[in-house]
Amino acid sequence: MSRYGKHNTALQTIGMSFYNMPYESLLVSKKQDSIFVDIFLSICTHGSSSLFLLLSLFSSLYLVLILYLTFTKSFFFFSLQRGYLQKQKTKMVAVDAGEVQTQFELKYDRASEIKAFDEMKTGVKGLVDSGISEVPRIFHQPPDIVGESYVPSATQFSIPVIDLQGVKEDPSTHTEIVKQVLNASQEWGFFQIINHGIPLSVLEEMKVRVRRFYELDNELKKQFYTRDTSKKVVYNCNFDLHTAPAANWRDTVYFDIAPDPPKPEELPEPFRDMMVEYTDRMMNLGRLLFELISEALGLNPDHLVKIDCAKGLGHLCHYYPACPQPELTIGTSKHTDSYFLTVLLQDHIGGLQVLYENQWIDVPPVPEALVVNIGDLLQLISNDRLVSVEHRVLANSIGPRVSVASFFIRETTVVEYMSHFQQKGLDGKSALLHFKI
Repeated sequence: MSRYGKHNTALQTIGMSFYNMPYESLLVSKKQDSIFVDIFLSICTHGSSSLFLLLSLFSSLYLVLILYLTFTKSFFFFSLQRGYLQKQKTKMVAVDAGEVQTQFELKYDRASEIKAFDEMKTGVKGLVDSGISEVPRIFHQPPDIVGESYVPSATQFSIPVIDLQGVKEDPSTHTEIVKQVLNASQEWGFFQIINHGIPLSVLEEMKVRVRRFYELDNELKKQFYTRDTSKKVVYNCNFDLHTAPAANWRDTVYFDIAPDPPKPEELPEPFRDMMVEYTDRMMNLGRLLFELISEALGLNPDHLVKIDCAKGLGHLCHYYPACPQPELTIGTSKHTDSYFLTVLLQDHIGGLQVLYENQWIDVPPVPEALVVNIGDLLQLISNDRLVSVEHRVLANSIGPRVSVASFFIRETTVVEYMSHFQQKGLDGKSALLHFKI
């Protein structure tokens, strides 16, 4: 074998030793110096005349090999990372079987659509008046809510209806009514009342005035459209329009009416000669209801009135236009009322439902009746003896539906709470007990 053949054999040996060596060993192994010594001695035994040439070849080969391995390893990790990211991206856009995700859905900008709708200041009625045949995306409820909305109402249950006839004249009738109020407030949190003292003509006229307001020219209504809830009159579409996951198919005008009523000129024209009478009659009814509830709880009849539960009053006048696709949205999402007590005037269309034993129960319109429900604050101060329950209003293909929710509230401020806390001192009792009954 020639000298060059021996050199080639040695070179092959060197190459194989590098090929079989782990990548990490080429870079960080402490045995690297001894390898170089062995290679150098091997070359020297095959002839010193070719030493320079072989060292040059060796250096070039070593450099190429390092570059190759570095590139290969980097490319491997890059490919691995790219594959992982692609899988993650695939997971993110994947949808369950049966769902369709279009390019339009990916580009849907809810915030911008809500902003544009709110700036129109014409509410849901404005959409219906424009002739829309489909419900805009901002009103679409999540699938679980939509499905829940159309579970048939349980027909084996019915909301209690309490006749107040003779409540002030006949002691035995009075006692029986107190029992009925207690049972309904504990079990249902809802009941309807008839013979409540407010003439049918007043109730009907109030509904007429609500419709008349919403039928005003848009430019007139826009004067009252606002998101400033500190105002005495607030007209808008959904107080939580910009924060709720989906908007309700409903417009509302709110009146902060007691104890400091707005001036007549601050009211929309349709309500100016009606609001005072309706408010006076509702305040009288509220005091009667609080007396009955006080007795039902074993208290003096005037207890809840004395602690100002009937002092504050507000009216929420709701307008539910006919909906072209009621299966996609809802009139009012399920909720509990945050007040002491709510008295509701509803028209003949219906749609109000109460959650009872995990079933939605219709609250059918009863001629001349008003709906009463316990609020969160009354449940709180009664130590949960009375219940505030979830309720909702369905969207409907017929309409418009109108209602007036009159709620009683007493503002308890942090200043008032802290003042009582400081007066009582650290006596081992919660300051909240002062606000309970």
